Amino acid sequence: MTTLLAAGANTPTLRDFGYDPFWLIALKTVGVFALLVVIVLLMIWWERRLIGFMQARPGPNRTGPAGLLQSLMDGIKLAFKEEVIPKMADKPVYWIAPVIIAFPAFMAFAVIPIGPMVSIFGTRTPLQLTDTPVGVLVILACASVGAYGILLAGWSSGSSYPLIGGLRSTAQIISYEIAMGLSIVCVFLWAGTMSTSEIVYAQTERPWFFLLLPVSAILYLIAMVGETNRAPFDLAEAESELVGGFHTEYSSMKFAMFFLAEYVNMVTVSALATTMFFGGWRAPFPFNLFDWANEGWWPMLWWLGKTCLLLSGFIWLRAALPRFRYDQFMAFGWKFMIPVALVWTTFMMFIRTAMYDNGDKMPMWGWIAIGIFTVLVLASVASYVMRAKPEIDNINANPAFPIPPMNLVVPPSGRAGGTSQRGRVSARRGRPALASKESTDG
Repeated sequence: MTTLLAAGANTPTLRDFGYDPFWLIALKTVGVFALLVVIVLLMIWWERRLIGFMQARPGPNRTGPAGLLQSLMDGIKLAFKEEVIPKMADKPVYWIAPVIIAFPAFMAFAVIPIGPMVSIFGTRTPLQLTDTPVGVLVILACASVGAYGILLAGWSSGSSYPLIGGLRSTAQIISYEIAMGLSIVCVFLWAGTMSTSEIVYAQTERPWFFLLLPVSAILYLIAMVGETNRAPFDLAEAESELVGGFHTEYSSMKFAMFFLAEYVNMVTVSALATTMFFGGWRAPFPFNLFDWANEGWWPMLWWLGKTCLLLSGFIWLRAALPRFRYDQFMAFGWKFMIPVALVWTTFMMFIRTAMYDNGDKMPMWGWIAIGIFTVLVLASVASYVMRAKPEIDNINANPAFPIPPMNLVVPPSGRAGGTSQRGRVSARRGRPALASKESTDG
């Protein structure tokens, strides 16, 4: 009980924000920006090393100790690369699109709680830049603004591949944002707030919401992969189909801004998952039994550990699963994710109503029903992934354009042992004869 009281007193709430001096706000802003950049650089290095380990190769290991400086060197290289702008590009929109994507990605992290109340140069302050009563909605709104940048980047490039990639990405983000928003409604029902700091506080005296709301956590973890355009849902950047997707025609620092925004979004959605389902910066068991584990700067290590573990999940999915087809991906979002989220939200409303009548305690039938629902959802996801294969029988074998047969035989020339009159004329003019061209092409 003493540990819980101390942790509750040390956890910031909405009442603790808005009192920082200007110098402290500026310091925290620079600190959050630097933290994001460092995490992204290390994340890129870890992704290349982990995938290299899965493929029985070393990965980056030349620049710096264990290759740690390789990501930094790649960023410097991008800064000095030549910038190529397509002639058909709409230059004002082409220039502003990377900014529209990168700026909201950094801004969304402002409401993520990193730790409890700490002392910075003698001033007591939350280890969080700011918070609002609708902090989670701020993150979702910033993610929605990024979709405009992707669409504008694809349209302004003046090329077909970026346009298709931009349209794909926009449809993908809109579709999976609905599932993501529905998956966290149950968190609001249990926490009674949309504030990120108070959601962490709501997990002080009760289990983490991952244990209470397993279906919400599963739906959110799937939706956050689709929201960030990562494999196996990277349909907007499919190299085998669209070269590079919406940023095919971008180079130098503009491409670096797209690249940076993608990884910052990965960090943000992972940190939001940590906040809503895994106790935020709170220490895991058995460290939560000690007062020091949730005080001072120690909680920042717990937050980093949980966030990095979720980021490693992104890498594992990229290395282990093949890319979905676009129709399979959209059908999975609209026909499975959204209906399941609606049914689960309605079910949890009944559970919360029963808890109000039972002294805010979960009835036994509620735990049983949650377990059965979770097993059914996991079985459905596994079944859908196993059945995600091309329907070869339904593909039309007769294309709309003629295809030459594999055993095509070019007829011989009119005069045996020599070339035809047409061939001699073509040779004098510096052009190959028709028969020779057909034999070369065939």
